[in-house]
Amino acid sequence: MVKIGLQIKAQLQNVTDLTPEGEDFRWYLKLRCVNCGDETPEYVYLTQLESQPLKGGRGRASLVIKCKLCARENSIDIVKDSIKQYTAEDTNKFKTIIVFDCRGVEPIAFDARIGWTAKGEETVTVFPEVDLSQGEWCDYDEKASEPVSIEELQHQFVKA
Repeated sequence: MVKIGLQIKAQLQNVTDLTPEGEDFRWYLKLRCVNCGDETPEYVYLTQLESQPLKGGRGRASLVIKCKLCARENSIDIVKDSIKQYTAEDTNKFKTIIVFDCRGVEPIAFDARIGWTAKGEETVTVFPEVDLSQGEWCDYDEKASEPVSIEELQHQFVKA
């Protein structure tokens, strides 16, 4: 059982509190089997709401996946209360926004996609359904009469 944190780094302009919205937020990951090194060809996702039983009745996990190469059952779970906001103060710094409990797999890539929210830094205007699938997002804050954006999105994984 290894705990791995997902860290993001971005340039926030006139926005703060970048947050994955809701327990049904989909965390899209590519995974590698630690036993044989096989990688998932496509992104798989896990959420806080969904869980699957582990083989032999040993509990549940957010995602249970069988390795296609070595046939080993692996799992990954979201650590309870580990989800954090990325704020204006975090701009251009890596910050852990979620921690995964990994058994037999390790994440190797993250795809941000949709389902994020952000707030206007001065006006607290809420921007729902922020789409980071292109690695950036921009809009306009009517209350502040200024553009808002999230750019240069990067990620990395660290042992927690």
